[in-house]
Formats: sequence, C-alpha cells, structure tokens
Amino acid sequence: MTGGTFDAAVEDFLRILAAERGASEHTVRAYRRELRSFAGYLAEQLGRTTAVDAVDHLNIRGYLSLLYERGLSKASAARALAAIRSWFKWLAKEGRVARNPALLVSTPKRPAHLPRVPSVEEVNRVLESLETPAHGEEEAGAWPGRDRVIFELLYGCGIRNSELVGLDMRSVRWADDCILVRGKGKKERLVPLGDAAAMALRAYLPERASRLMAAGKGALAPAGPLLTNLRMRGTCRLTTRSVGRIVKAIALSRGLPADVHPHTLRHAFGTHMLEEGADLRAIQEMLGHERLSTTQRYTQLSARQVQDVYEKTHPRAL
Repeated sequence: MTGGTFDAAVEDFLRILAAERGASEHTVRAYRRELRSFAGYLAEQLGRTTAVDAVDHLNIRGYLSLLYERGLSKASAARALAAIRSWFKWLAKEGRVARNPALLVSTPKRPAHLPRVPSVEEVNRVLESLETPAHGEEEAGAWPGRDRVIFELLYGCGIRNSELVGLDMRSVRWADDCILVRGKGKKERLVPLGDAAAMALRAYLPERASRLMAAGKGALAPAGPLLTNLRMRGTCRLTTRSVGRIVKAIALSRGLPADVHPHTLRHAFGTHMLEEGADLRAIQEMLGHERLSTTQRYTQLSARQVQDVYEKTHPRAL
C-alpha cells in the first residue's frame, strides 16, 4: 500500500495527531507548519503526484540543507526533523511506507545553552516587593494582587506559562494543598501549593470575584478561569502573551535582566530546589517532564554546590 500524495499524507497525520493522540494546540500548529513546508519541498523536488513512499533520507537531508540556507538555526532544523520523524513513524505504522527514512538522518547538534537563572535572593526580593506595587504600576493598568499570584505560581510551583493560564478555580485543591495542572498532551499532575502562593491566592480571589461581578460576569466567579484579564473581556481568561508582558515589566522594574520571562521562573524553581537538596526525580515529577534528561537540562548546579558535594563525599578531598 502506498502512502498517497505528500499533502494528503500530511493532512491525514495532522487529523490523527489532533483527534486521537491528544496533542496540544501548540504542538499541532508546530507540526502543521513544519510538515506542510516539507511537503511543499518534496512536491517541488519529486513532483506533486509522487507517492510518499518514494522519499528517502537524501531528500530529508536536502530539506535540512535548505533550512540552513534560509538562515534557520540548528534548533529550528532539529524541530523540523522531529516532526518529519513522527510523520514517517506513523506512515510506517500504518503500512503506507516500508521504512522510516528519517531515522537515517542525524539530529543537528545544538549548542548547550543554559539561560541565566536569578538567584534565590533576587527572586525573593521581587516577590516581597510585589506586596506594594512600584510607582506608576497601578496607573499603567497593572493588577498587583493578580500579578503576585502569577509570580508565586510560576516560581513556587514551577508550572509552564500555558499551564498557568489554563488553571480554573477547580484546579486549586485547597484540602490537599496542591493544584491540578494539565500539561503537555493533556496529561494531569498534582503540584504542591506552597504557603506563600496560597496566601497570594486568598488575597487575590475576593478581588477577582468583585471585578467579575462589576463586569456582569459573576457566574464565572466560582468556576471560571483562575487568572482573569484586567478588562474582563471574552472568556475573561488571561493569555500567555499577557503573562509574558507582565513578568517582563515587573522584572525590569525590580532590577532583573531584560531577558527574564515566565520560563525563567520555571528554570529557577528547578535549579533552586536542586541546590537545596531536592531529589532530581521529584523535581521531574513536579515539572511534568517525561524524561529525566529533560529535567537535567532545566536545572543547573552552581560551581559552589559542585565543590561542596566534592568536599563532603570524595575520600581524597581535604
């Protein structure tokens, strides 16, 4: 059985990815972009009516070379190859191709890059300062109570930006001191809710309810989105883009670097817990990583910590 034309085979896979595999909207969009671009390349090189089982590893390498010529980074090329591999893996499973030619193509080696993580002292300074908004923040349309919750949950729970804005009122499990987080692939996990985050939430929720009532959307107060936008527009749910702007604005106003973003706080969560002696697998569970190797990339051991471990454990250390 042949796999059909490139475009048809791509669209079949995308439908399966969205409907049966529970992939997030972000993943589906990324795969759609990568695979449609690759299908267009194959149509130009091999002809639009060529069957997909005619594609070999040389065609894939040629496509990656084209991406480099367009100025794309190795990370971007690696993402494209990952999508192509998944597509051909599915095609092989369905019997549309005899083999997965993408397995013969090496993943582009990406340079190790670890973003700078703010120190514990720097993060604590920002969080403590949020109790009183900086000059001009309220006039600029900030919502100090909500914005503190954003920081407390991103750093205190280590959740992703998309997971943060996806939280609903029912996500907070007060009796268990935790929050129910829906992560990648719609997988759910429970993450501990620290005292500081819980205090920030309890201070914010009455403000949230009051604003919803004033906007005529009181029905959302007991069960709607946990974090709402300032003007209570649409579903009232805050967006990831808005969270990014809020985090960057507050970080800059408190003296943190300009490259701080929501994921920086997630990195800080893992790094600081590891520095304090937390088990790496426990951190993996809280971050929602499938592979321990991913957690290891998200966390950083300071030079001082490595030295301390050496001095405490190596028999020849003085």
